[in-house]
Amino acid sequence: LLLSVQVHGQGGVKFQNWAKTYGSSPELYFQPTSVEEIREILGMARQRDKRVKVVGGGHSPSDIACTDDFMIQMGKMNRVLKVDKEKQQVTVEGGIFLSDLNVELSKHGLALANLGAVSEVAAAGVIGTGTHNTGIKHGILPTQVVALTLLTASGEILECSESINADIFQAARLHLGCLGVVLTVTFQCVPQFHLHEVAFPSTLTEVLDHLEDHLKRSQYFRFLWFPHSENVSVIYQDPTNKATPGSGLTSCSLPCSTFVPSLVCWINRFFFWLLFSSRVENIAISYKIFNYECRFKQHVQDWAIPIEKTKEALLELKAALENNPKMVAHYPVEVRFARGDEIWLSPCFQRDSCYMNIIMYRPYGKNVPRLNYWLTYEGIMKKHGGRPHWAKAHSCTRKDFEKMYPAFPKFCSVREKLDPTGMFLNAYLEKVFY
Repeated sequence: LLLSVQVHGQGGVKFQNWAKTYGSSPELYFQPTSVEEIREILGMARQRDKRVKVVGGGHSPSDIACTDDFMIQMGKMNRVLKVDKEKQQVTVEGGIFLSDLNVELSKHGLALANLGAVSEVAAAGVIGTGTHNTGIKHGILPTQVVALTLLTASGEILECSESINADIFQAARLHLGCLGVVLTVTFQCVPQFHLHEVAFPSTLTEVLDHLEDHLKRSQYFRFLWFPHSENVSVIYQDPTNKATPGSGLTSCSLPCSTFVPSLVCWINRFFFWLLFSSRVENIAISYKIFNYECRFKQHVQDWAIPIEKTKEALLELKAALENNPKMVAHYPVEVRFARGDEIWLSPCFQRDSCYMNIIMYRPYGKNVPRLNYWLTYEGIMKKHGGRPHWAKAHSCTRKDFEKMYPAFPKFCSVREKLDPTGMFLNAYLEKVFY
């Protein structure tokens, strides 16, 4: 006798991503507490011919999680299932926020070797879009995943790892939410550690000419370049045994230049002088240094290019801004690095990469005329073999992805096998696959 679990979806819920740049009104919104409930929801979707989108923290600055059909919010499936001290691995439900996981791991003397800037993100979502940080010895966050379980459209549960369902594993480690519902994730951890962060001023010329040295010198090296100037703030983060707190770094501040574009050059210089022109140090437990809160709603583009193209691409962006006074860049360009990997849709697939992040703020919800700068940037990234960050806004289509990703056809065939009717597709994903 099959017991039917009664699942109730809410109507009238309006979903918005964190930056409020995208939203949708799902017909029914679910917050399941068990695998059985999720199975029910998928069954109901099949009967009614509805699509399903699974959402975690809703942090992606794109419409990747939007749907007008069924939305499953995984927030109630957020338990730590198992901590394996010997292997230093942890298995969690897909809905757990990394902010909670960090604290839990800390109790066991463990940590994730690398984290993105934001922790209000769900484990299954982080790997869904390929969240990354920086560190040439470190891959994007999904490279820390050693196993996962996937509930497919047909209601089947698949265990995936390097040794079981290996193909599905390399697809699901960056799944775009289109392969099924990620129920559990097993992360490889490391012993808990403190980080010593040092930020100091430099120039673009110096950093680009000595990139190799910087990459060798610090495990988690990144830099911020202030457009319309030579100013750079270099940030080194490295494990340390010292545990004395320093002063905090300001990582987000808003120039009022959105209103007076002609002031941007001056303001960027002033802000650099104000915030970044002296050396700042800080020591804290690793996750507190990795995370910095971004308080402003923003439009973001973030592409990964082969690491050897870093200098050329940045100098081209600089020249484009100099040759076009109407093109305005309000905010530092953040430059980070990641190790190559074997994950099919990873922007770092089979190559060490440089991520270049450009931001445009939307003060008080007003849109800024950003198109010139974006298109110029996208053009430069494409020209150098770039691949866009999956969670961020971009204008690529299937044709582009087929060129960018050698394993794209493999991913498509796994997706079509696991979800033949396209239950997990939406408008964003149709641009990717059709």
